[in-house]
This record gives sequence, structure tokens and C-alpha cells, in this order.
Amino acid sequence: MLIKTRGIIFRAIKYSETSIITDIFTEKKGLRTYIISGVRKKNARVSASLLQVMSLVDLVVYHRDDKDMTRIKEIKAAHVYQSLPFDITKISVGQFMLELTRKAIREPEENLPLFEFVYHHFQFLDETQLPFSNLHLYFMLKLTGYLGFMPSDNFSKNNPFFDLREGMFVRERAMHGYFLDEEKSELVHEFLNKKLMEIHKIKMTRATRKELLRKLIIFYRLHIENFSDLNSHQILEEVLE
Repeated sequence: MLIKTRGIIFRAIKYSETSIITDIFTEKKGLRTYIISGVRKKNARVSASLLQVMSLVDLVVYHRDDKDMTRIKEIKAAHVYQSLPFDITKISVGQFMLELTRKAIREPEENLPLFEFVYHHFQFLDETQLPFSNLHLYFMLKLTGYLGFMPSDNFSKNNPFFDLREGMFVRERAMHGYFLDEEKSELVHEFLNKKLMEIHKIKMTRATRKELLRKLIIFYRLHIENFSDLNSHQILEEVLE
């Protein structure tokens, strides 16, 4: 069966002398693995640049529910990046968003709201001329809503601490140790209530931004079973310095 779908390239590895195997998060069928043949030949009909990670593509693919890997019939750019590939900071933010999403998604099934969310944020990263040093934190928190553990926004003077294990704001420091202090808890509250175009207005030091990122990674580990280590956040921290 042939299916037309948009997709986001999550991973691409060389296979044989001329082919590439790629993991693509698709609009119609969720996370899928495809092989595309002949793409590494000199006169290939398809440019290998289309299969770079983070690429937003339009696809025609062969699909079978009983197959873990099928073939790509046609592929073309759905959005041509104008700034992302040429800006080391945007590349680092994008790689972090990509790795986080890839490790958080487990099931190969359609999830249109999640797909639209991820797709839109890569477009925004490419197109924005606003400061974007907070984007990865906003993305992390908003992504939880599509994964089933969005924090409860009950922040107040009476509930100033964010409990990472319970996913809500609480009155006192949690005895189990998985909580944010008052400053970082209020930042989480701000992120939950800001729109994407407003997140650059949230002010914090570099040290606070780094520490909040590390705490939110713990938040993911507490709520996603066997959530593996992230590698891109270390590069991201260095670039944002």
C-alpha cells in the first residue's frame, strides 16, 4: 500500500554501498524505518541532503503493518531550512529537540497532534529572529502534554516547590529529594503559561538555565520507563555558554 505523508528525519545510517536506512517520524504512521536505495550514487534521483537529520520532508512510502522496515518511493523537501543548518546554536537546539523526541516516542502509531507540535517547533527554530535560548526548555515542558505527564500548574505562594516525581507544585520541599527550588519552580510556571512567541521574555542566568535543563531531564526519567541518557544536552550547554 502506498501512503503520502509528511515526515521528520530522526536518524539516517549508511546501508550497503548506495543505500540509506532512515528512521522517520511520520504524520500518518508515527515512527517508522525506511530504506531508500541508490541515494548515494553519483547520479541519484534523490539528493542525500534530503535525508539529513531534522529535515522536514514529503514522502510517498510503501507501507505494511506487518513489516518493521519498508521502502521510500518518493521524497522531497516539505520545508527548506533557511537559517538552521548555518547557525551552530540553532543546530544544537534542534539536535537536542530531536534526540529528546526520538527517545520519548516508543510506539509506531499515528499521533497527529504530537507530529504537528514537533514539526511546528522545527519550523519556528528555523524562521525565528527572536532570541531562542529558552526554546529547548519550553519544548521539553510542552512535549510532556503529548506524552501523558504534563505538570499540573497549581503554582502559588502556598505551593512554591515543583515536585518532579508527582508532577505538581507542593507546599514543602519533597522528602524524596526530586523537587525544584522556588526560583526554578516559578520558571516552570512561567513556561507553562507563555506562548511560543513570548518565551524569550523569561529571564534567567546561564547557570539557572543549565540547572533547570538537568532537572527536567530527571523529570523525564521519572516518568518514562527506561528513558535512556541524552547526549546532545552537553553540547547544547556548551554552545549556550
